[in-house]
Amino acid sequence: MENKMNKFGVEKMLAVLAVAFACVCMWGCGDLKKDGPVEWDKERTIGTVIGFMDDSLVIVSDWRGWNQEKGTFVHDGGMASGIGHQGLRVYNYRVQEDGPRWTDTLDNENTNDFTYLVGQLSDSVIWGGNGKESFSFWKLGQKPTVMNMTVFKDGCNATFKHERMRTWLNGEILLKGPFGAGGDSCQYAVLDTSAKALTYKRLGNELKWIEKCDDVRALGNDVACLAFDKINLAVFVLLNDEMSDSLSNSELELSKYDDVSFMGDILNFGGFIGSYNNGHVNIFSIADLVGLMFRNIGGESINY
Repeated sequence: MENKMNKFGVEKMLAVLAVAFACVCMWGCGDLKKDGPVEWDKERTIGTVIGFMDDSLVIVSDWRGWNQEKGTFVHDGGMASGIGHQGLRVYNYRVQEDGPRWTDTLDNENTNDFTYLVGQLSDSVIWGGNGKESFSFWKLGQKPTVMNMTVFKDGCNATFKHERMRTWLNGEILLKGPFGAGGDSCQYAVLDTSAKALTYKRLGNELKWIEKCDDVRALGNDVACLAFDKINLAVFVLLNDEMSDSLSNSELELSKYDDVSFMGDILNFGGFIGSYNNGHVNIFSIADLVGLMFRNIGGESINY
């Protein structure tokens, strides 16, 4: 018993000496600093248009930034930063009003690895996530719901960053990937919220045609597509691979750097805002998606 105790005593002493030696090598344990307090920006961001509810209401996202001095050795100081307290606001973008009609904010602190404000899914739902298997759905008037998905791969291996989520066929949700990617790259994914399953896929024969699309979504049992010709600066709207409508650059004044996308039931063509009804596009507003400035076509300007 005495020898066993001595053995344990020697091992304990060696462990203490190892820690002490490590402290000396790293300029001394007494030089460690504690993490400083999280300091939040006093003001929220101006806001960015994240979606449209209809032809008169726009959804704006905002947040607050934070900074924190990290605990480290005095010879190796560091700062951490991030965003939190994410929020949504709803404005009238067709008629000037005093301010937002509705606002809501979260009390979350650190969202570096998860954001609730990626984009718009439907007219009243904003989605977010961690870029992997967790997703949030924030319906206006409610708090976000977070879902963890089981991930599957159907005929592909290389996944993609989640940037656009759209309503899709059979009640599922589509995550748009690189439609034109070859090899074993995944071109899109479908999200089944009932089964809590995320399945990455390549386009089959029935959907091969959407490789030409910059954005897609389901309209009932139909697939609507926006295709942007960046050489001739024209936008084409297709329904089930058949031409539905088109707009030339003389109507839109686009550049090759502009983006075309569905935002709920509204169409965004590089800041030109319109609707799609009975196979035709109607442009009725121009939006500065960051500065919150809007202008009715042939009418008044609205600023917030």
